[in-house]
Amino acid sequence: MTRRPIDDFDASGSLRGGGMKDRRRKVLVVDDDKEIAQLVSVFLAGEGYETSEAVTGGEALRKIAAEQPELVLLDLQLPDLSGEKVLEKIKKEHEDTAVVIITGFGGERVAVELMRAGAIDFISKPFERETLLGAVKGALKIRDSMVEEKRHRGYSSLEKFFPYLAHEVRNPLHAIGGAVAVIQRRSNPDDPILAQSIRIIQEEVRHLSEFVQDCLDFVRPPVVSRYELVDLQEVIAAVMNVASYMFDFLEKKIDIILDIEPILPRVMANYEEIKQAFLNVVRNAFEAMEEDGGSLTIRACRSPENDFERVRIVFSDTGAGIRKEDERNLFNPFFTTKLRGTGLGLALAKRIIEERHQGRIEVESEEGKGTSVIVELPVRIREEEA
Repeated sequence: MTRRPIDDFDASGSLRGGGMKDRRRKVLVVDDDKEIAQLVSVFLAGEGYETSEAVTGGEALRKIAAEQPELVLLDLQLPDLSGEKVLEKIKKEHEDTAVVIITGFGGERVAVELMRAGAIDFISKPFERETLLGAVKGALKIRDSMVEEKRHRGYSSLEKFFPYLAHEVRNPLHAIGGAVAVIQRRSNPDDPILAQSIRIIQEEVRHLSEFVQDCLDFVRPPVVSRYELVDLQEVIAAVMNVASYMFDFLEKKIDIILDIEPILPRVMANYEEIKQAFLNVVRNAFEAMEEDGGSLTIRACRSPENDFERVRIVFSDTGAGIRKEDERNLFNPFFTTKLRGTGLGLALAKRIIEERHQGRIEVESEEGKGTSVIVELPVRIREEEA
């Protein structure tokens, strides 16, 4: 059972419209005593966390794989697997998941050993609420620092290397593209084999050029950007204008459905960066479509409950969908399930949306049915204050 934070519910007790909240951290409580697990879970839900419970090691590992919690509160005494074994599997398969050990009286020595094996902290039963809450907050803070450090590891060398690489690759690419254009003009237009060969070369040049640009965009260090009040309807229109060229090149029949709320609050953003993020999402959707095409629906509205503080944009395609085991890697650099993908489009979109604009981006997908990319951006400045 998943327990949502209390303020995710309205006065009638119904779940609110499903919008992403500011920062709902997921916590899994693992304890063989179901009553204790539920008590801890309910308390943390009341403090603003999204929680769920497990009473066995096997159940815990299944929930970690399915729900991707950021923190696991792990009891050492479980009926099927030892806490040590569960911790070992977590660190092997979900290294970004933080673990706080829950131990009974006299278990501190074992808990300390498990901290050397990857746990962040431990608390001993019985514990006060303040102790529990402090351990949760501290563990998440350490976890965030470790994830951030890992993400930036090696960026400085990449920032120096990729501009040189781009220069060395782009020069011959331009030469190849120019030479092919000359061949195309001087060749027999009625020769289907030659025409197909030229098209293959052009496609490969385009693909490699996009890869080089994606790499540059991803490793380029942040610069001081100009933020202004941006009309997202204008951004979406500009993105679709650029995307229309993708239709021609991909030779797919893709229906575009726009469902944009008439008067959206403007958001404080960098126009070009948001446009780039949206374009990456749209390009990803186009490439996910089958050869016979499909549809892409773009919905934009105030976040649920008429909250003027956020705007929600949902890009839904009818492509192949994503396997559950691949979902957690979608925003990782260079991860792709496509034969020709770079794996940088969504990674860059996430960096722009979350790091540069304090927004949120998430993916919901069902294999064989399609994918929805959900973006929420804070307004920060209300329309009447603009």
